[in-house]
Amino acid sequence: MTKQETTMMSPPTLGDGKHGSAPSADSIRQSVEDLQQLLKIKTTMMLDPPDICLIYATPGQMILLINALQYEGYRKFEWQVVGETACADSWGRALARGEPSLSIPCFAERRYGGVQDDELLMALQPHYLAKAVNGLRSLAANGLRYPIAPYGVQMDVREGMAASY
Repeated sequence: MTKQETTMMSPPTLGDGKHGSAPSADSIRQSVEDLQQLLKIKTTMMLDPPDICLIYATPGQMILLINALQYEGYRKFEWQVVGETACADSWGRALARGEPSLSIPCFAERRYGGVQDDELLMALQPHYLAKAVNGLRSLAANGLRYPIAPYGVQMDVREGMAASY
């Protein structure tokens, strides 16, 4: 995936982040651009506005996206995987249930779609994009941002642990 420098972004204008809000095509486009900057992922708009948004990301990017969606109004997400049906596991379930859906990309996505070994797939409806952007900004303000900097053997982990726990 293309890595980009994080830049100052305008605040999202995508509805109120609640199920059923009706975002405009421009606000969806802006939220997609904001997600691209915050998670350092490549995005493409195929439908304008889309019915569903597919986000392919590394596990590190994905956990921050999940945490961002949980930041306001925390709730537990539960997903299941049936095996060779990433399409049904991801965008089919997200469309049917109206909730974000995480999946492990299947053989066909990897072989014919070019999905990499280190990528996961999240499908969500466009009204979740602003919530994700706001959550990522809040996480970043608290020091959680991508890429996640590991503590090495040359550092004392007690300093970081004390700030977080």
